[in-house]
Formats: sequence, C-alpha cells, structure tokens
Amino acid sequence: MASVGIEEFLMQCENSGDSAYNALKSLLKKLDDPTTRADARVFLSDLQKKFDSKESSELCFNTFHFRIHDVLLSDYEGFQRRKKLTMMVIPSIFIPEDWSFTFYEGINRHPDSIFKDKTVAELGCGNGWISIALAEKWSPLKVYGLDINPRAVKVARINLYLNALDDNGQPVYDAEKKTLLDRVEFHESDLLAYCKDHSIELDRIVGCIPQILNPNPEAMSKMITENASEEFLYSLSNYCALQGFVEDQFGLGLIARAVEEGIAVIKPMGIMVFNIGGRPGQGVCKRLFERRGFRITRLWQKKIVQAADTDISALVEIEKNSRHRFEFFMGLVGDQPICARTAWAYGKSGGQISHSLSVYSCQLRQPNQVKIIFDFLKNGFQEISSSLDLSFDDDSVADEKIPFLAYLASVLKENSFFPYEPPAGSKRFRNLIAGFMRIYHHVPLSTDNVVVFPSRAAAIENALRLFSPRLAIVDEHLTRHLPKKWLTSLAIEGTSDEVEDVLTVIEAPRQSDLMIELIKKLKPQVVITGMAHFEAVTSSAFEHLLGTTQEIGSRLFLDISDHLELSSLPGSNGVLKYLAGSPLPSHAAILCGLVKNQVYSDLEVAFVISEDETIFNALAKTVELLEGHTALISQYYYGCLIHELLAFQLVDRNPPAQRECPKSAGMIGFASSAISTLNEAELSASEPKDLSLVHMDADQSFLPIPSTVKAAIFESFSRQNITEFEIDIKTGIQSFVRSNYGFSTDSGAEFIYGDSPLALFNKLVLCCIQESGTLLFPSGSNGTYSCSAKFVKANVVMIPTHLEEGFKLTEKTLTSVLATVKRPWVYLSGPTINPTGLLYSNEEVQGILSVCARFGARVIIDTSFSGLEFETDAWKGWNLAESLSKLTKPDPFFCVSLIGGLSFEMLTGGLTFGFLFLNHPPLIDTFYSFPGLSKPHSTVKYAIKKLMGLREQKAETLLEAIVELKKILKCRTKCLKETLTSNGWDVVDCHGGVSMVAKPSAYLGKSLKLNRPEGSATSSGCYEAKLDDSNIREAVLQTTGLCINSGLWTGISGYCRFTVALEEAEFTKALECIVNFKRLVLGN
Repeated sequence: MASVGIEEFLMQCENSGDSAYNALKSLLKKLDDPTTRADARVFLSDLQKKFDSKESSELCFNTFHFRIHDVLLSDYEGFQRRKKLTMMVIPSIFIPEDWSFTFYEGINRHPDSIFKDKTVAELGCGNGWISIALAEKWSPLKVYGLDINPRAVKVARINLYLNALDDNGQPVYDAEKKTLLDRVEFHESDLLAYCKDHSIELDRIVGCIPQILNPNPEAMSKMITENASEEFLYSLSNYCALQGFVEDQFGLGLIARAVEEGIAVIKPMGIMVFNIGGRPGQGVCKRLFERRGFRITRLWQKKIVQAADTDISALVEIEKNSRHRFEFFMGLVGDQPICARTAWAYGKSGGQISHSLSVYSCQLRQPNQVKIIFDFLKNGFQEISSSLDLSFDDDSVADEKIPFLAYLASVLKENSFFPYEPPAGSKRFRNLIAGFMRIYHHVPLSTDNVVVFPSRAAAIENALRLFSPRLAIVDEHLTRHLPKKWLTSLAIEGTSDEVEDVLTVIEAPRQSDLMIELIKKLKPQVVITGMAHFEAVTSSAFEHLLGTTQEIGSRLFLDISDHLELSSLPGSNGVLKYLAGSPLPSHAAILCGLVKNQVYSDLEVAFVISEDETIFNALAKTVELLEGHTALISQYYYGCLIHELLAFQLVDRNPPAQRECPKSAGMIGFASSAISTLNEAELSASEPKDLSLVHMDADQSFLPIPSTVKAAIFESFSRQNITEFEIDIKTGIQSFVRSNYGFSTDSGAEFIYGDSPLALFNKLVLCCIQESGTLLFPSGSNGTYSCSAKFVKANVVMIPTHLEEGFKLTEKTLTSVLATVKRPWVYLSGPTINPTGLLYSNEEVQGILSVCARFGARVIIDTSFSGLEFETDAWKGWNLAESLSKLTKPDPFFCVSLIGGLSFEMLTGGLTFGFLFLNHPPLIDTFYSFPGLSKPHSTVKYAIKKLMGLREQKAETLLEAIVELKKILKCRTKCLKETLTSNGWDVVDCHGGVSMVAKPSAYLGKSLKLNRPEGSATSSGCYEAKLDDSNIREAVLQTTGLCINSGLWTGISGYCRFTVALEEAEFTKALECIVNFKRLVLGN
C-alpha cells in the first residue's frame, strides 16, 4: 500500500476512536482475505515505522486513537528466538501493564511441558498478547483467546496477523511447520461461553479478569456491542458486575463464575491459572478455589501499583457494611497493610497505593466427581453453591466426602423421586455389602443374607424383641441403649410370682473365656457380644462361642463393628476368616454397626448377616414394624464408600460355591407374640428377582421432589462445620404445629425427634405397656401401627367404626369402649385419616378429646399423614389449643401427645424424619427410660430447618410445589375412584392424604384360577383361590403384580387400601392392573 493510503487511513482514524476502530475493521477484512493479506500486513509494518519512537507512538495514540508497539519479553526465546511481540492497542480495550505482565511472569514459572500440544483458553484476552505469547513459546495444539469486549477481539485478531506474518507479509513457521494462525483463535465470549457452546474440552485455562465491582452497577447492565461507548467498553477490563456468588462481596464473583464454568469444560487432569489481586486477603483468594475442590499452588507474587483509573470506592462500601478489611499498602515498599478506606483517602491525597498480586495454579483433586457436583449445581441449584465446601486438610476426608457428594448429586439430578426400597434395606446397598464380603473376605454372601438397620442399638433391641428370651446375656459395651427394665429385672429363675414375659438382660465382659463361663452357668436363650481385639485376629474364640452357644441352645449375635474395616487392605478378621471356609450356623448371626467414616462420627447404619432365610425374613419384618425404614441417604453414604472399594475390581473370576446353612436344633424360636403378628400382619411383599411390583401399599410418596427439597438435602451434606443453631429445629416445629393444628407448646413441653413417626410411636407404645395401659385403635387406622403395637406385646383393643360415619371414631362409640377399659391410650390419625383419606373436623376432634378427658385417657394424635387435604370446602382445619381449653376438669391421667412428620406435606422424599410432642412430665420420664430411639442425623435436621425456614418465608417455589402436589393427588384419587368403580369396587370418597379405601364387592365369593407363564410379574405356576377378605390381596398380587392392603390391614372388614402417590408411569400401570384383575376374575 502506498504512503497516500496511510495518510487516508490516518485521516479517518483522526476523527474519533469509533472512526479508528472502523478503519481497523476494514483492515482486518483485508487480513482475513488470503488475496490481500500480505499487502495488509506490509501496510501495518509501514504504519509502525511511521511511529517508531516512543514519543511518536504516544502521539499516534492520542491523535489517531491506536498504537502499534513492541511488548518486550525479557529472557524469553520462542522457536523463532523472538525477544518481543508486535502489538496494537486502542483506547476502548485493556492496555497491557503490570497486571498482565505479572500474570505472564507467573505462567512462565510453569515447566515448558504444561502447554505443549495442549488445548488452552485465555479469559479476558484483551489485545491477545498473552495468547500469542503462549502459542509462540510453548506450541500448544490450540489457544482460544476469549473476551467479552467485541473490539478487543477484533484488535487481537489484527495482532495475530502482526505476529504470524513477517514484515513482508509472509508466514512465520515454527519447528512443526505451523504458524500462529494454526495455533491461535480469538472469539467474542462471555467467559467460557464459546467453549461450552462448541463443546470444546480444554487442557488449560488461564485468566486475568476484573476483580472490582463497578461503582456504578447500572452501567454493567448495558448491552455489550462494538458500538458501545469507548468508556464503557474500557471499563469492562477494570470492573465486573455482581455474579450471584458469595465471593461478590470481595469483588471476586467473576473469578468464581469463571472457575465454575471452567470445571464444566476442563479435562480431568487440566490446570487453571488465574491472576488474583491480593486486596481481599490471601486467605479469601485461596478459599475461592479450595472450596470448589482445587489444590492450589501460588506460582508468583509481587506488589503492583493500584491502577489510577480504577475506582476502589466499591471496596470501601463493602468494608462499611461488613467486618471484612481489604489489604492495600502505602507505596511499593510498604509492608504494613491498610484497609480500603485508608487506601482510598491516601490515594485521593496524592499518595501511591499498591496491592499484592498473585498467580495461582489450580488443579481439581477429584476431577470427575467435582464435575458431577457442579453439573448438578448449574441445573437450577446455583443458590446453594455458596454453601459448598470441598476444602479439606486431610486427603482421606476428601477421598470419602467428594465421591459421596458426586453420587448424591447424580441421584438427585437423575431421579425425580426416591425409589421404593424393601424394609430389609436398599437392594443396592445390601448387594454392595455382600460384594465387599465376597471380594475382600471371600465370604459367599448374597443380598438375601443382609438386613439393614438404622443403628446397631436398633438391631440389638429388634432381635431381642423378636425372640423375647427369658434371659439374655449381652456384652456390657452393647447395653447402653437397652430399656432400663431389662437391665434391672431379676427374673432369672422364672418363678410363678414374677410377671410373665419379663426379659432379663445380664451384662457380661467381652473377653470370650469369661463370656463362655457365664453362658455355661446361666444358660441364656440369646447371647449378644463383641470380641476383644486380641481375640478377633484368629477364628478360635469365635468357633468356641459358636460351639458353646449351640451346645447350650442359645441364639448368638456376634458384633464385629470394631473389627470391620472399609478399606482396600482390611486387617485380619477371625470371624470372617471362619465364614470364608464354613457357613454360618442357623443359630448365629453377625452384627455390624457402620460408624467408621472420616466425615460424620455420628452417621450410623448397621447390618445383620444371617444365612438362615427364616431369620433374614423375620429381622426384615422387625425393621418394617418397629423402625419403618432405614434412612435411605445414610445407606447411600456407606454404599458409596463400599462402591469406591469395589468399582475398580474385576468381576468375580472364581465365584465361591453356593452352600447350605447348617440347621441348629433345640434353639429358642421366635416369641409367640412375634409369630402371631408376623403371620397376621400384611407387610411388604417380597420382590421377585429381576422383576418389580407396583406398590400401592407403601406409606411413602414417589411423586416428584421439588428442587427446593433437593437443594436442602444436598446443601446439608455440602456444608462443613454446621453449628448447633443451624440444626436446632424446635422453633420451626413449634411454628409448624401451631399453624397447622392450633396446638400450643408451652415451655415445659418436650420435643423429641426420631428417624420416623413410626419409631416414635413404638416408644410411646412401650410407655403404654410400662403403665399397664390398653392401646385403643379405631377400625380404619394404619395397619402397620396396630401390628407393631401387638408385636411388642401391647394390650390392643380395636374400636369399631362404621361406613355411615365414614369409618371415623365417634363420641358415642368411644364412650362405650372407655367405660370398659382401665388406663386407656387412644390412637387417633388426623386431621387426615390414614388409610381412608377422610378428615376429622375441629368439632369432631373436640368431642373425642372431651370424652378422653372425662375417662382419663392418654391420647396419641398422629398427624404424620396430614397436610395434604385437597377437598376442604366444608373443612376449616383444627384448633387444638382452643379445644383443650374448653375441657372442664379433665382427669389427671389425661394428656395429648402429638406425633408428626414432614415426609408427605413437605415432599421430603428420602429424608426420614418424625417429631413427638409430650407435655406430661411423668410420661416424658417414662419415654426416656427407653433409650434405643433411632434419631435423625444432623444433616437431616439441617435440611428440615432449611425447609421450615422456606415455609415460614412463604417461598413461592415450595408453596407452589405443595399446591401442585395437592392437585395431583386430587386428580389421582378421582381417576382411581373411576377405575375402581367401573371395575367392581365400592369406593369411599377421600378428601386428603395419599390413600383411599375400596371394597371388592364384585369379587367376593368368586373363584379364580390362573396359569402363569415363566417371566410373570410374580412367580410362575398355577394360582387358584376362592376370593374373600383374607386372600384378596394375595390374589391381586399373584395375578397382576399390584400390591395393595386388604381389610386385615385397614381394620375395616372387606375394605382394601390403595395409595396414589406413585410415579406417573407406575400409577398408570396400577390402573391397568386393576382392569386386568377384573378381566381375569369376571371376564370381559
């Protein structure tokens, strides 16, 4: 191009910065065109020569709004042995200075191999000099220079040509015969948006981006286009807007967003390098990365002068509104930090202020898992990222917690609800336990040899109640949670003067020779013991215990909790050595409480191993009756630990042979009360292998869990150092009880929390037994509750109810029954009755309480199935405080206890939680004499408190979800009623809750015969029956795979229970089963 062309170009540039930019854009078009590229590059060389001195270059910038200058790279040699880069700048983009030079120095401290043949992105590339320098020195596969300023990207592309071509416009090749044009691209991008949109995976991310909030926040809301003002575009290099991260308060929000976006696109072994101003303090800067799961290295640090064109008043405002103090220095030699306010005043007065500048290199400690966590958070859970803390001083803690958080994140992301799991425990968890035993200890167990319990204490108490021995010997280390009555009874000889069915526990030392001596002398029916460490190494002590208990006729439960190591190199275990070679006799079982984890010392799950199918089934039923279910997320936690130990293992190459469990004769059987209850109770149906049933018999919700609940669950585990205040849920529960039921809680009352409402109810049943009371259930109550009461030998009386009154308890009927009972305890499900779904009005419950007060009955109101009332036109809710205040001279024995849960109303899914309110001091004392209650973990209470807070705040997302749930249930009950009615069932209308009842009128007395082929939903073969109330459940199950409850469970003769809170596809399948059953029995 001729010199006249240069003059014309300069005349255009002289008009304004915008004119100069437009002229440069035209020049860039020529550089992009291969036919004009060489001439355009020569033209740029001529321009640089025209302003080749420092003074003329400055004049060019002030007059023509651009400058071409050399960036000197001291002690730097690329493949072309360049000492400098030729770069252009314009007023509306970031001009290289100490900030970016320090950043490059820090990158230079990395070994040469860090960028060689790697895919790299530079955030905030400005005029592109660092991207070009990286490509020139280290020969990466590709460098993507990214900037939100469209003018910066155009200038960076011009600079790429300036350095990829020589002064004559010819390509400059490196040792691999590539040019910078092959290695570098520049794109307009908000942080890593370009890479995300184009599915580019990165090996390295480097960034030198703004870290001060704009003093004028409104300015940051403008649209960013190349036609924006020069002042605004230049401000993008100095200031950032609020990003919605906790680090915003330190001006580091944009860095935080860059890091989280980087996690999504960086390869597992990738490295991020960021320039961080030390103004917030080094601790704050490091924590930004560490809490997101990074290991960090500080590559370089120096002091730089605070840029004069950057207003730090936003930092002064932050200091004003918080206790945080930023770090500045007076001049470059000052070593005493000053706060932002002092620095601002000093600078305004003409003083020079500086701050430290650090270059951090960061690498994810567990990249695949951290990626899963952040992938979950970005899908609608960004608000909880501020509570995420993946910083750990101990690698063993990180190795445990990060994989669990990743697993929990994947479960919450991929599932809209928590799946049905049998009472014996999660099938996946039991399979993992069995797998661990097979792989690491060569014990050939299967899923059906493992029963899961909430805790070791629960397993021990359930086993003792199952067998109800006259005398049990229990290791003194294992008796802390047993009922005091068992530990103080002296009914060893079983004389006629003593109370029938008294269970006496004798505490014994753990040492095996002393334990065996006691067993021989006392001849107990059940022995529960651990083993001393020195005896656990070999199997001899265990074999001696097995032989002695078998000879005496004692059931043996051996606790190996202290000796089982969840490790890839587990220590020697004599018990498991024995089991590797010999089957476990039917009179013995192995007990193990899992409490050894690196993170939560109080998070417990226990399991019992038995190779006797009868014992396995009975223990599983005790979980269902006495505990409900073991907390699913606790099973997930330990399942994750075991999975980490199994995931890298090959499939069993030498699977152990199947073996038979040797039967032990002359052993104590199950307690008579246990046998009758287990035989009569309609408990969960056994799932056929590789097939699934449709469960309309489960007191669980399988409807979609709202995002707020998922967020609360995840946040409860992502937090560290949770305070007592954050898990104190008493105030929230009080408010919940008061607003929902009008129940006032005075200062002398006691709130007790359990893993489930059922677990709390069962402790109350024990209080009833202790007081020699009689427990009264209205017919049409939850069948699991009445069966559990019978299982623990409570004196149970059923109060008749009638269809005309909606199967509700009436004052008249209650009065007639209470007149015949001493020390009555009345169970009442309400306001919503489970299973009928009908509602008690305030007047009805007031009348019931009045009768109970007159007769001195203790009342248990179970609200755990309430809160989802959807037909409420004539129902005005409850006001228990007002009802109780109207009682005149109640009997002193009278009191009201309130049981509740949040699983249904708050849609808490996998969070198992129950609360109990007691306000009668003697009853409180009695309750605490039964210490083995499975209590919710601190993470559960944290999540519950979070949800309670949202409820108090009337958070739209939660309230809308509850409203939507009620709509779904209303629609479901209507649809189910129509299906049942058209297929021969008489339905009782329901107004709330998750279940309804119906009578199979058209089927009673009919004969059913069915030949089932292989692969049926239930077992194959012939099924034949004459249908009545006793077999209708089995008939429906065997023919269709649908699980319901019959009148034996509901307590209402002939009426079956159907739950409707199923996943949509399962509900549709359930309706099809009902139609199919009609076709099979009644024909078309």
